[in-house]
Amino acid sequence: MICPWSAGGGTDRVSRQIASQLERELGVPVNVINATGGGGVTGHTRGALARPNGYNMTMVTAEINMLHWRGLTNITFQDYRPLMKVNRDNAALFVRADAPWESLEELEAAIAENPGKLQASGTAFGGVWHVSLAGWLLEAGLPADAVTWISINGSAPSLQELTAGGVDMVSCSFPEARSLYEAGEIRSLGVMAEERLEDHPEIPTFKEQGYDWSNQTWRGLAVPNGVPDERYNRLLDAVNEVVHSEEYRNFLETSGFGGGVEPPKEFLSSLKEENQKYGEIFNSAAFESVVSQRYGPMLFPYILMGLMGLALLGIVVSGNLQQAESAEKITAVDFRRTAWVLGSIILYLLIAEYLGFILSAALILGLLMWQFRVNWKTALLVILITVPLIYQLFAVYLRVPLPWGLLGW
Repeated sequence: MICPWSAGGGTDRVSRQIASQLERELGVPVNVINATGGGGVTGHTRGALARPNGYNMTMVTAEINMLHWRGLTNITFQDYRPLMKVNRDNAALFVRADAPWESLEELEAAIAENPGKLQASGTAFGGVWHVSLAGWLLEAGLPADAVTWISINGSAPSLQELTAGGVDMVSCSFPEARSLYEAGEIRSLGVMAEERLEDHPEIPTFKEQGYDWSNQTWRGLAVPNGVPDERYNRLLDAVNEVVHSEEYRNFLETSGFGGGVEPPKEFLSSLKEENQKYGEIFNSAAFESVVSQRYGPMLFPYILMGLMGLALLGIVVSGNLQQAESAEKITAVDFRRTAWVLGSIILYLLIAEYLGFILSAALILGLLMWQFRVNWKTALLVILITVPLIYQLFAVYLRVPLPWGLLGW
């Protein structure tokens, strides 16, 4: 189960609860992988492009309907087949316990007095909690960027920054901040909902304080397009049992998370409606400052490509592309070995899904070392050490989903 957000946050907690129950329903381990980065791009892209074999699912969030409108990815909800919406929560605004503001009105006045001075976080730039704060600022008659947004991947690290004094406020759901709130380390100035929270009625809504603004996020499970119906239905039945279980309902209640379970058809309909809503929001002039970023996701790749281009240009201009007289001439054997290396890449792509990573890697490595005339004892030793180490590093430690193949490894 791919979680696009950091460990300890609301999405991570919901993911791990469901994964724990799914293990009992499916009879196999269900691992939660926190694929963070890019404001949700990494996790949502990885989930959409995963092998559609029924062994990968993603805890998609509201950002799936935001990222493509901001030009960060071409992945949309249409790249997924929805399983179930599992919960939804309204946004709330939090400050430190010793903060000088006792109400939204006082905070608004402080922001208006020094635009851009105060800092906030809760998620990545342009995420649902950023949009929640920006919407309130616009409702209050202030620019959407009147508060400087610090991009952090998740509410848990954002709340750590709040308590440490790194930011002045955090926009996120109440369940994500509940432990710090009940410990007295932070206060909530309001919840962006139609009604007060049942378990904490002392927190006023934004509407009660004169701001006609509310916003929420949701979390739902989905699989990549192309999963066979038989496996999709098996997962759907298991998820359905989990989200309607007493254990899951108790988890939501004790943790303060909202309900809002939706089956596949209703979930898909909600995705379509919300996608259109966020398209209108992000294409509006008011949200222009929220859509644009100082540094885009392709900045670093562009820098690398530029440096490579300059290096190549320097070689061409200097005339160093010519082969040195002392260099050995390229022979037919060199061309053949180069072809073997390129062919091994193609061979891996053809057989890895069928044989699995370990068998495919061992076979290809053996063929290459045979071609390069490596002693068979040395080659066997290298294969027995290298292949399992690579598998351990990527599949176990880094949790990269490698092909399982016939034997499951």
